[in-house]
This record gives sequence, structure tokens and C-alpha cells, in this order.
Amino acid sequence: MATTQEHPARLLISSSRKPISYVPAAKRLLQEHGEVHLSALGVACSSMVTVAEILKARKLAEVKKLGTMLEMLEDEARARQKPKMEILLAKSAEFDSLMAAEKDAAAEAAAAKAAKIEAEKAAKVAKEAKKAAAAAAAAEAKEGEEAAEAKEEAAETKEEGAEEAPAVEEAAAVEEAAAADA
Repeated sequence: MATTQEHPARLLISSSRKPISYVPAAKRLLQEHGEVHLSALGVACSSMVTVAEILKARKLAEVKKLGTMLEMLEDEARARQKPKMEILLAKSAEFDSLMAAEKDAAAEAAAAKAAKIEAEKAAKVAKEAKKAAAAAAAAEAKEGEEAAEAKEEAAETKEEGAEEAPAVEEAAAVEEAAAADA
């Protein structure tokens, strides 16, 4: 499967990343181009086979071509051969319906998540409103207590004033009598 030009839907697989991390990119390439060309060198070949098997197990792709070869790598010191493997996968017959179902499931999950967030916001607003109402009621009760205390003080002052009034009247009468005697 050695090609002189690069395949437009080529996906180079590395051994440093987990195979499952290549699946979304492979699905996107399958959707855009109808096929994906997986390529790997050396120990990454097993990761590439895993990616291909995941796509096949999910019924998203079918193997179109499979090729193995030795590729010459030229390092600073000497040239050496590395095993290379390539797999060409094509879209399966069920690919479009599976992707549509996956898209619908993702949309439903997003809607459920948005509804949950909105419900949490509404609960938070209701909780804050309840707190504010409780604080207002407490403030109103405190104002009511202060008003009652003020009324009590006014009543006490009035009573004291009423007790002092006869004494003031007596003092005025005594002064008048003293003035009349003089």
C-alpha cells in the first residue's frame, strides 16, 4: 500500500497516545472523506490495529486494504528498517445512521444537562429569595419590637408625667398662696 502521494484522510498513529483517543478523529475523517487511512511504525502498529478494531466493533468502518512493509529510517549513524503497517478503512453501510443516533443522543444529553443547570439556578434563586424573605421578616420583627419598646417608653413617660403633674400643680398652688400672703 505504499503510495507516492499522501491520502487526504490519513491518520498517523503513535504509541504514546491511547488508541481510543484516535477514534473521534477517525470518525470525523470517515464522515468527511468516506474512508480513513491509518498508518503506524514499529510498536505503534498494535495501537493502530486497536483503533481499527474499535471502529469495526462499533460497526462504523470496514477494512478495505491492509498492508505491511519495512520502511528505511536514516538516523545520524546508520540506516535501519522499521516495520510499517497501513490499514484503509471505508465507511460501513450503517455509518450514517449510527452517527445520526450518536448525534441525537449527544443533543439529548446536552439538553438534559442544560435543564439540570437551569433547575439548579432556579433552586439557588428560590433559596436566596427565601433567605431574603426570612431576613426581611426578621428585620420587620425587630422593627416591631423597637416600636413596641418605644410605645412602652412613651407610656412610662406619660405615667411619670401624670404623677409629676399633681406635684407641679401643688407647687403652683403653694406659690400662689405665698404670694397672696405676702
